[in-house]
Amino acid sequence: MASVKGSKVIAPARSVSAGGTDGFLYVGPYVHSIGLNDLQVIEEGVIAVTNGKICAVDSKDNLNRVAEKFGISEQNFHFLDNGEFLIPGFVDTHIHAPQYPNAGLGYDKPLLGWLDHYTFPMEAKYSDEQFAETIYNAVVKRTLSYGTTTACYFATIHVATAIVLADIVLKHGQRAFVGKVNMNVNHPSYYGESSENSLKDTETFVNAILSKKNDLIKPIITPRFAISCDMELMKKLSDIAKKHDVHIQTHISENRDEVKYVAELFPECKSYADVYDSAGLLTDKTILAHGVYLTDDEIKTIVKRSSSVSHCPTSNSCLRSGICHVRKLLQNGVQVGLGTDISGGYSPSIIEVMKAALAVSIDLSFEKDKSNQQTCALELKEVFYLATLGGARALRLDNKIGNFEIGKEFDALVVSLRGEPGGVDVLTPLNTLELLQKFVYLGDDRNVKKVYVSGKIVKQI
Repeated sequence: MASVKGSKVIAPARSVSAGGTDGFLYVGPYVHSIGLNDLQVIEEGVIAVTNGKICAVDSKDNLNRVAEKFGISEQNFHFLDNGEFLIPGFVDTHIHAPQYPNAGLGYDKPLLGWLDHYTFPMEAKYSDEQFAETIYNAVVKRTLSYGTTTACYFATIHVATAIVLADIVLKHGQRAFVGKVNMNVNHPSYYGESSENSLKDTETFVNAILSKKNDLIKPIITPRFAISCDMELMKKLSDIAKKHDVHIQTHISENRDEVKYVAELFPECKSYADVYDSAGLLTDKTILAHGVYLTDDEIKTIVKRSSSVSHCPTSNSCLRSGICHVRKLLQNGVQVGLGTDISGGYSPSIIEVMKAALAVSIDLSFEKDKSNQQTCALELKEVFYLATLGGARALRLDNKIGNFEIGKEFDALVVSLRGEPGGVDVLTPLNTLELLQKFVYLGDDRNVKKVYVSGKIVKQI
């Protein structure tokens, strides 16, 4: 057993009392994050699962003892082959499900022009439930295929099809937040809503999702961004979030023109973050997408309110928005996760986003700050953290998911780099950490052999 944080030896973990006889266990290598700079790599381990939760984490030497304690029969032992390893499921903290048909399209324009020419016309189509069902089935299946076990979805302004998205998430077994989008000002004539309808439909949506009483699906209050919601609406949406104790998601400081426009719309506020803070939208359950141009004061406000940021590097590059200074956010205590931001980003894969996060961080490291100091680029262990435990922490789900700690839900991927069916050539002997590097830089959905959510298989190849 080893930890990438240093050369320390990780002692066999503890276990909890048996929780039933429906369990199974995995024997072999696994990798997970304990913290931002603490990647734990276990070459010969055992992870036991009962009732969807991790009940024991131990060494291979104690396999029989673990199995006996939890009543796990030998037929439910899963031995990982050479080239296979377990990792926690990926967490996508920002994705627009209705924009999936536009993935890979429209990157000839910056954010605001892209919204007008590509995004709003697409989202307007989701008044059609049959159309919505087709697209939402596709995007949920595709994200699961890449190993996204938890997603934070924007839907559209249409309450009926936002509920359709939630139902499809449950059908496929994914864990998700789903939000009905709010837009009452500065919207196209064909795609918008009144304040009254926005609030009424939001209440209807939140109650509909909560009534499902399923821990895998949660509603999330979703003002699109400060440009498309006036202060009165944002304050009332904040009230709804407090009333139901639910999460909030929106965008912040993605594009220079957007930041300038927000300043013109809200001259009484000191900054973009202050707009949301004045509206009561910055809470410990708020996830803010992008944050490319946050000022030092805005970062302090976000930290004070315990809000989080979703880093979306593929989208920031495709829409030419800028490079988010993730290292600065982390150093100042901001919780950060990763987001695909379909279709601002071109791929629904968090694997692609990890690669992009590494690449743009390296680019940023060549620049010097005001004190003539260079920023350290992110490392692989850090972006893996952002894709798993960091995302869970950003969404306040780290008590349930994010790594392989005892008592957490078994949201996990079996990764295979054995040559088939994936396209990664492994031509020399590699340890598990080296295989992880290959997977992040070269892997895709073909290398995700199995996907588990709460101990249930939701993908298998």
